[in-house]
Formats: sequence, C-alpha cells, structure tokens
Amino acid sequence: MSVSQILAILIFALMFAAIASNKIHRHTAALGGAAVMIIVVFLGIMQEPGELWEFLNVNQLWQSHFWVPGTQAVEAPGFNWQTMVFVGTMMLTVGWLESVGLFRWMCLYTVRIVGCRPVPILISFMVLSAFLSMFIGSITVMLFLSMVTIELGRLLKFNPVPIIIAEVFAANTGGSATVSGDPPNIIVGTAFGYSFTDFLANTGLIAWIAMVLAVLYFYFISRGSLQQEEDPEELMKSCPLPSSAITNPRLFKMAVAVFLLIIVLLVTHGYTGLSVAFIGVISTVISLAIAGKGALKIIKNLDWRTLLFFAGLFICVGGLEVSGVLVKVSELIADISSGNTGIAITLILWISAIISAFVDNIPFAAAMVPVIGTLARTSGINLPAMAWSLALGADIGGNATPIGASANVVAVAISEKEGYPITWGTFIKYAAIPTILVIGLCHGLLFWRYV
Repeated sequence: MSVSQILAILIFALMFAAIASNKIHRHTAALGGAAVMIIVVFLGIMQEPGELWEFLNVNQLWQSHFWVPGTQAVEAPGFNWQTMVFVGTMMLTVGWLESVGLFRWMCLYTVRIVGCRPVPILISFMVLSAFLSMFIGSITVMLFLSMVTIELGRLLKFNPVPIIIAEVFAANTGGSATVSGDPPNIIVGTAFGYSFTDFLANTGLIAWIAMVLAVLYFYFISRGSLQQEEDPEELMKSCPLPSSAITNPRLFKMAVAVFLLIIVLLVTHGYTGLSVAFIGVISTVISLAIAGKGALKIIKNLDWRTLLFFAGLFICVGGLEVSGVLVKVSELIADISSGNTGIAITLILWISAIISAFVDNIPFAAAMVPVIGTLARTSGINLPAMAWSLALGADIGGNATPIGASANVVAVAISEKEGYPITWGTFIKYAAIPTILVIGLCHGLLFWRYV
C-alpha cells in the first residue's frame, strides 16, 4: 500500500472512532477529518489540488442534467451533491409541515381511530412510523412521534417506553423501503441512479414483509405491560382531539397538499425525469413561499450541523477513493466471494448490520457505495443485489442498540428529557432479537430473489 492510502485509512478510522465515541458532535468529527484529509492526502502526499477540485465537482450544480436527468441515471462523480441538496431542502420543507401541525394531527387522528387504547396505539403508531419514514425520514418522524407517545402515556396512564422503542424500530425499517427514507438510501440511490420505485419494488417489498414480523413480535412482548382495564369511553375523553393540532386551517390544508405533492413527485420521479434534488428544491420553494414571514424562522431552525456532517463525510470518503483504498477493499471482497453473488450478499448485509448497530450507518454506507460499484464492474457480481443488501443492512442493523441510528439517539434523548429514561439494557431487551430476526428474513428474501 502507498503512503497516501495508509494515511487516508488512518484519517478515516480516526474520524469514524470520533463519531462512535459520542464525545464530540459528529459534524465536528467529520469536518475535522475532512480538513486533515485535504491537507495531508490531497495536498500533502498526493500533491494534486486538481484532483481535489475534480472530486468536489461544483460545476455539476449548473448543469441541467443534474436537475432533470430524464430516464438516465444522474452521472455526477465525486462529491455527492444530490444527497446534500435533497437532505437540506427536505429539512426545510418538513420543518414547515411540522410547524403547521400536520404530523401531530396524523398521530392524534390515528389514536382516535383505534379508541385510545395502548395496544392498538402500539400497532398503529408502528405502521404510521414506518409509512411516514418512507417520505420524510426516520429522524423527523421520531422527533414528533415520541413526544406525542409520551403525552398519551401520561394522559392514558401507560408506560410509553415499549411503544417508543417499537416506533424507532418501525421508523428505521420503513425508512429502508424508499430512496428518501434514510440517508444511506439517499447515498445509494443517488450514486447508482435508482429511483423511488426501484427501491419500493426491492427494499420496499422486503421492508414491509419485515414490518409484519416486527409488529407481531412487539405485540406479543408488549401486550402484557400495556393492557388496561379502564372504560373505553373514559379513555376517549382523555385523548386530545386531532383538531387541537391545527392552529391555522388554511395553512393546514396547504400543508396536506404540499405533502401529497411530495409523495407524488417522489413516486413518479423515475418517469418524470426529475432528480430527487430538484424535487427537494420544488417542495422547499413552495413551502417557504406559503410560510411567508415565517420562512426566515424555518431557515434559522435548519439543522446545519447535519449538512456539515455530510459534507465532511463525503470529503473523507473521497480521500479513500482517489488514493485507491476503496479499489483494494473491493478486490478483497471479490477474492473472498470469488464472484459469488450469494457470498457477497451475505458479507455486505451482515457486516453492514453489525457495524451499524454500534456506529453511525451513514459513513459506512458512503464508504461502501464506491466499493460495490467497483466490485460490480470488476467481478461481475450483481450490483442491485449488493446495493439492496447495503441499504437494508445499514438501515435495519441500526435498530439493535440506542446508538445504532440517529432516530434511536433522538428518541432516547427525548424520552429521558421527559422523565422516561431508556437504558441500554431496556433498549436491547426489546430491539436486539427482532433486529436479528428481521436481518435473517432479509437475508432469505435477498437469496430467494438474486441467488
């Protein structure tokens, strides 16, 4: 290995360790790693400023093909601007939808439908969590869903912890179903040009089969602790009305229209030729225009740290790529699998699941995307099979521990702040076994489909 490759691996490993330690914010670790990667690898050892500029590839933002690629994949090598633009714009859009009360209304309306009883709330909130995570991401879903669950727990006198853990599990599983559901999927989809329907027909089908297993599992282990003997009419009186979430009926109707528009654009972007980045821009422009004077507040509340984390991460991965490290990793996997798709699926699925249970799944997915791309070109192993394995393993594997995915961290922090601490032991007690079962199910379904 060359000096540049050794240093690139060392820098990436230190960044990864810093993120996993949770002692500094992940955006700080990623930006620090990116700065060191640029100075040491790009400019110091390789002495290729042109290579860095070529990797950043800012010019693609002014190319029409970036925004409207048609039926062809978005050819945008280097820095993943598609992911950056889509994540940032959807954060703004979702911020406005949440401020109008759309998601809280969905939760309260669902609760009234199931009679305000804890066990039906568990099942219905798992389904709602998985469905919403397909479009707005698991982190956003858990921000409001965990708060509503805790509020209902206090009103209806049940322990919200089992339901919150079940919601997290459903959010990560449902998020694996679409290109917009979880950051690893956005990275995979934009890198290989997979559309919303491509994901839905592959990871989506597997994710919702897995959801059936997950709902059954959480129902059987939680029903005893959630049973209540209170009169159903009294329970209904304790539940807040869905209308309490609506502060402005006119804006609420517009929010519903915008949310439906986002779903339609995402579902049909493989046919309309719009990129996911362009769809994000469309939804944000409409949302901020409707918000009017409130637009500035929404922009101020944007999670800039997450965007900076993505930027630093992509630069660190770029150092691994241009120095040739990722080619060597793909060659190693090719040697182990000997061109066998089944072995490649097994390695990628379980390794990504195990690693994602303990460290952030986003840097792992970003590093693995160019690896499986090279592997497909050089060894002839089925690229879609590896891509779906990576997405499912990274998304669902994060369910096993409180730090496995960002949605887990958010839910645990909110629960603790509200007086319902979730320990490692409690989380693993509820989530570890279904994670293994679901990954095993995904393994079998991927084998059935591709081997």
